[in-house]
Amino acid sequence: MRVLVTYQMSNKQLRASTNLFIRQFKWPRIVAVASVIAICIFYIGVSWPERAVPLPPGPRPAHKSSGSLPQGFSGLTHLLHWPLTPGDGGDLLASTSPQTSTYHLRSPAQTSYTLGGYLEAILIARDHQGRPKAHGGDLFRAQLLGPDLKAGVPGDVTDLENGTYLLTLPLLWAGQAQVQVRLIHSSEAVRVLRGIWRDQWATVDFTGYFRGPTGYEETVTCNVNPLLIGEEEGTCHYRDEDSGELWFCARPPTLPCDSLVGHSSGRYWNVTTPHEEALLARNVTNKTLPQGIPPIWVAQENNRSLAPRPSGFYHQNMWHSLSCSSRSFSTADSILRCLAGRVVHMMGDSTLRQWWEYLRDTVPALKPVDLHATYHTGPLMAVDTTRAIVLQWRTHSWPLRSLRTPVAALHSVVRELGGLAGGPHTVVVLSLGAHFTTFPPSVFVQRLAGVRAAVAALLAREPDTLVVIKLANTGYKSVYGSDWFTLQVNRLLRAAFVDLRVAFVDAWEMTSSLALPDSIHPGRCVVRNEVDLLLSHVCPT
Repeated sequence: MRVLVTYQMSNKQLRASTNLFIRQFKWPRIVAVASVIAICIFYIGVSWPERAVPLPPGPRPAHKSSGSLPQGFSGLTHLLHWPLTPGDGGDLLASTSPQTSTYHLRSPAQTSYTLGGYLEAILIARDHQGRPKAHGGDLFRAQLLGPDLKAGVPGDVTDLENGTYLLTLPLLWAGQAQVQVRLIHSSEAVRVLRGIWRDQWATVDFTGYFRGPTGYEETVTCNVNPLLIGEEEGTCHYRDEDSGELWFCARPPTLPCDSLVGHSSGRYWNVTTPHEEALLARNVTNKTLPQGIPPIWVAQENNRSLAPRPSGFYHQNMWHSLSCSSRSFSTADSILRCLAGRVVHMMGDSTLRQWWEYLRDTVPALKPVDLHATYHTGPLMAVDTTRAIVLQWRTHSWPLRSLRTPVAALHSVVRELGGLAGGPHTVVVLSLGAHFTTFPPSVFVQRLAGVRAAVAALLAREPDTLVVIKLANTGYKSVYGSDWFTLQVNRLLRAAFVDLRVAFVDAWEMTSSLALPDSIHPGRCVVRNEVDLLLSHVCPT
């Protein structure tokens, strides 16, 4: 049962009570926001020393927190660091161009390269008139591809903050390899995105559906902050008692606040000027640079361990993890043997629902159970009663961009985790982030604080529980969900859970390693490898 406390307040009261909360969204406060995970650690009473775990909760854990974030601590400001872009950005021709930017080998070319080594290149960012840039801040993505071998690995891009970038590409397979570099966003476009974080408290809104006893309905605007609703007649204020998070809807004309029954996406706001739209236009976004390095040959001899080390690479369209012993689960029987006797709880966004769908479609023995729920938000369930397998997925609570769904179905992840006994037969998979790119990072950090506390409590009472965190993948390229936002989200995700006994599936690298179009919902090849990695954690060799 979802526990919500409902309040009705005037906007004057809300403006007074939320001024401090709103000020956190201003860019000068982002330094503090970046350290909020450390702040929340103090707030929820969980320390982060190595192997430390909090004391088990009482019979009914609550994980409550206040609506605003505590202040006064710092420590993780480097997580959201990004080089500043000088000037006012008014000259489009002075922005970084994917057509004129170039890259070349750092050292003289070799006849062949050694397996296990790495290739280094220098990238020179140039504007649309071919002039070298004197500052950093561009978002480039580098890959080493082996098309004939269906191979690929992400490269490391180091911003030297003077208009040049160091590309480091690990050599992980023998045979031919080809460097590819893409400009995802110019530094001038990144400045637009960062300005939206600084000046916009949201870039979308939502619709709340209220229903009276006779079935009569009224619809209003809802959001994460009362001052985003734009109503002067009052606000309905909802507090989740398990997570402590707040949600606000404009007061309906005649119905009471406690008659809220439905939720859906609302409007996407126009938050950019025509000039800013030009900096984010398709012709300069996610574009491949002209080829700067001819194909290279990697010899069979193994040289040394890699530095820097990616999380893995593709070969023959199979992901080879460098952080754990991964393997392929290529048959339905191998999947069933791994999942036998296990209950898998998937909670998060639609990219995680793809995992549930893949297993449902790949394993005929997993029979879907019709729970008469809204499909795109769940809950969804598939079972194999013979092998005692339960596989379920449900979306997280608001903020959630979705078709209309019952509010009663929007369970907080914190509440769901608090209701799990855990143990060696329990697998928890979380996917957080994709629906938070339309808000400042402080909104996501507050969600992380509650989820982290709930995960820590679950592992404290049943250490044999497997918890897997799926990082957000590439895909979006707009002001509502740019890869630049996702990169910041993933930095915070890793920091939040890095010291807990959880496993990670690096969907960011798994969706940025092959020569495939970026999509927020990747194709079957990527999803299959993501699920194989999950199963490798469930059934390690």
